[in-house]
Amino acid sequence: MKKVLVANRGEIALRIMRSCREMGVKTVAVYSEADRGALFVRYADEAVCIGPPASKESYLRGDKIIDVAKKLDVDGIHPGYGFLSENADFARSVENAGITFIGPSAEAMELMGDKLSAKNAVKSYNVPLVPGLDHAVEDIAEAKRVAIEIGFPVLVKASAGGGGKGMRIVERAEDVEEQLNRAVSEAISAFGNGAVFVEKYADKPRHIEIQILADKHGNVVYLFERECSIQRRHQKVIEEAPSSVLTPELRKQMGEAAVNVAKACDYVGAGTVEFLFDADHNFYFLEMNTRLQVEHPVSELITGLDLVKEQIKVARGEKLSFTQDDLKIHGHALEIRVYAEDPTNNFLPDTGRLETYHPPKGPGVRVDDGFEQGMDIPIYYDPMIAKMITYGKDRDEAIDRMVRAIDEYQITGVSTTLGFCKFAIQHEAFRSGHFDTHFVQNYFKPEYLDNQDDNSEEIGAIIATSLFDKGNSGNASAAIKATEQKSSWKLRRSN
Repeated sequence: MKKVLVANRGEIALRIMRSCREMGVKTVAVYSEADRGALFVRYADEAVCIGPPASKESYLRGDKIIDVAKKLDVDGIHPGYGFLSENADFARSVENAGITFIGPSAEAMELMGDKLSAKNAVKSYNVPLVPGLDHAVEDIAEAKRVAIEIGFPVLVKASAGGGGKGMRIVERAEDVEEQLNRAVSEAISAFGNGAVFVEKYADKPRHIEIQILADKHGNVVYLFERECSIQRRHQKVIEEAPSSVLTPELRKQMGEAAVNVAKACDYVGAGTVEFLFDADHNFYFLEMNTRLQVEHPVSELITGLDLVKEQIKVARGEKLSFTQDDLKIHGHALEIRVYAEDPTNNFLPDTGRLETYHPPKGPGVRVDDGFEQGMDIPIYYDPMIAKMITYGKDRDEAIDRMVRAIDEYQITGVSTTLGFCKFAIQHEAFRSGHFDTHFVQNYFKPEYLDNQDDNSEEIGAIIATSLFDKGNSGNASAAIKATEQKSSWKLRRSN
């Protein structure tokens, strides 16, 4: 494999291209008109514009992407995540065109892309499943009966898609029919598939996922877990590896269950098996993501592996160069997603120009981004600016390092999630490890960030006054040190 086309954009496209360059593999970027000046376009060895800004006219045009790949004699296509990464028809078309799809088979995607078919596939592999229906609801009376049997609250969930769409929590039997109808309507609107099912709603649930790797020779390993419970709108914003709650015994059980899920669909490549983890430390299979995950860097840091390189090696037909016994956890890694969103306004996107953009540096800090100062955040795509990852010898060091990195991250021109992430990782619930997917609703209020900004402004005013009083010859660091005693927040130079 000498040339790879990256069918994606932004930070993930750039991240894939960097690993390719280290392997001596040439890269091709495909881009929309909105991304003409993007970093990933400039970094690639070759770049081709495939359409207007809208995704449906560019990044979702599999036919155009394959046409470019054929014209440029591309050996493999890497889909990244999002867009066409879990589109079985695209994967099949790539293979039919005589090009290697760097990912699992179309059949594995189809099987795991539907939650109900995935549940049925893993039944015989001793994988724990959430109590409830294992088929789409066809009869309201049956749904009510099952809900009563497993006990309220229950969750009505769409079989297709994700992101919290087509999902309803039901507290009472008399509400089952109404919530089912709403979930079906939303699922049809979002995914074109109205199939929904009913399962037990876990109290204080945590979202823990296992990274797996599988080659074409039947070898499957797990690269331990990622804790992904800090979410907004059912979407992750902070992840870490390993989880603070798992014992070695639970880690082994969950890892082996994830391997069995991969075997159930003859999986090849890098994938993630997601589990629900309840307050009693029971875990249940939720779904499998048949692609590289946004949060894959934390797994890379604790294992010392480059997952993109491993994907390419597997696609080449190579055997995994290590066994499960070779894999060990080293240190701790933490990732935050830096979105152009306003946490004080229900995390709504806040696109605009990056008037100031200086990511942090220093020991144990990794920033995967696709922007530079002066660039615009396009309105057409996901508003993620960057992923910032810190690594330490233990969890406390990784957290402390992240706080320092957030303080050093300079962004103006758009609102970002940096302030929220700093609030979250310094909160006692997070520090102690006693948190779940309800962290935002249980602990966060927008005014907490307003107080943070007020303190920062107060510190800035005190420093300015101090310097003025000293005829501009005073020591700013001394002023900062003095004022830190008056505020629980250090001076922030980002939003």
